[in-house]
Amino acid sequence: MTLNPSLDRTIEVDRLTRGEMIRTRSARLDPGGKGVNVSRALLAAGVPSTAVVTIGGPEGDQLRRLLSDEGLTVRAVPVHGHTRSNVAIAEPGGVVTKLNEPGGRLSAAELAEVAEVIAAESVAAGWVAGCGSLPPGVPDDLYADLCARLTAAGIRVAIDSSGPALRAALPAGPDLVKPNREELAEAVGRPVGTLADVVTAARELRSLGARAVLVSLGADGAVLVDDDGVVAGESPVDRPRSTVGAGDALLAGFLAAGARGAGALAEALAWGAAAVRLPASRMPRPADLRRDLVRIHAVPDLDRPLVP
Repeated sequence: MTLNPSLDRTIEVDRLTRGEMIRTRSARLDPGGKGVNVSRALLAAGVPSTAVVTIGGPEGDQLRRLLSDEGLTVRAVPVHGHTRSNVAIAEPGGVVTKLNEPGGRLSAAELAEVAEVIAAESVAAGWVAGCGSLPPGVPDDLYADLCARLTAAGIRVAIDSSGPALRAALPAGPDLVKPNREELAEAVGRPVGTLADVVTAARELRSLGARAVLVSLGADGAVLVDDDGVVAGESPVDRPRSTVGAGDALLAGFLAAGARGAGALAEALAWGAAAVRLPASRMPRPADLRRDLVRIHAVPDLDRPLVP
């Protein structure tokens, strides 16, 4: 489910300098939004999913066409607001500057229609993933309500969001939350500078209700904290091109691999690293995966500082 999808334009430049005219090396337009990217990554690997999205205005019409062209199974809910457009400027080495619009407001009736679609689509689902930021005016507890309804029906729920929406979802007992380093620090209200800080913060989210916490750490890999303990890993990327959508690919790989244990974490790392090697927000196909580069640490070095 992506309540705040987007048109994502990624522009590659040699160097971004404020106030100057810059010639671009390439530009690409992709459908965007965290949940959309999860579905795109699953589709690229041949794993079935349904993308539930809100669609509004001419931008929404264009997003619908892009999703259709990629072959995604989509349940689009028409809304009166507009679908946002985001711009990512990618420099060599994987440095990305993002400009994200807030998106249009959703009415109570539109949210109720989304809930009906989710209820219908979740009947045969292995997982329901609520992903991304909430549009302006949407209650912070929306993911919490979604989680409470679905978990009561025995459906597993993953939440990939941030800020108040993530915090509000925790007491509802999501089966999985997937913050990145910044989102984790925001959720616990303090910096996370070492692997030990990450593990402590993840355990705090578990104490608030999350059953498992998968933290994406960029160049530092990822950490999984669940009932079985702590496992960490990384997958080096020598020539990064774009980090846009890499965390979404990581989540998709984790879900596709069973969403539990070191094996699922290893697959997630392979998918996330593959996305970083690709331009813009392209999602990796099986041929792009380098599982041989993944390193898993059942006993991670908790004192290791993270890349600034």
